[in-house]
Amino acid sequence: MVNNINSTVVKIFENENQSMTKVALLDYGMGNLHSASKALSVVGAEVSITNDPKVVAAADKIVFPGVGAMRDCIAGMCDAGIDDVIRHAVFNKPVMAICVGMQALFEQSAENGGTDC
Repeated sequence: MVNNINSTVVKIFENENQSMTKVALLDYGMGNLHSASKALSVVGAEVSITNDPKVVAAADKIVFPGVGAMRDCIAGMCDAGIDDVIRHAVFNKPVMAICVGMQALFEQSAENGGTDC
């Protein structure tokens, strides 16, 4: 059973040419980047931990981790300069958003008395 799951997961991280999928793991000051990077690498992804909008735009897939308060998450995205590229990417490529990362994809959060996302 584990081998079947492993081979299925690895297929997710292969592109049409069966080469490794380039995954941008967003670094905006929040999230457990080391654990997420390690897990993605184990299943065959070529991981770039980045806050460079060009690297994010060039990636095949994006992982958007998050831990903490929404206001800090949005501020970190804006400070890193990746807020616009993320908003564009969610309509054009696979994005896996985790916890606060997922919440940041909405228009607004009720957290912190209301935070625009």
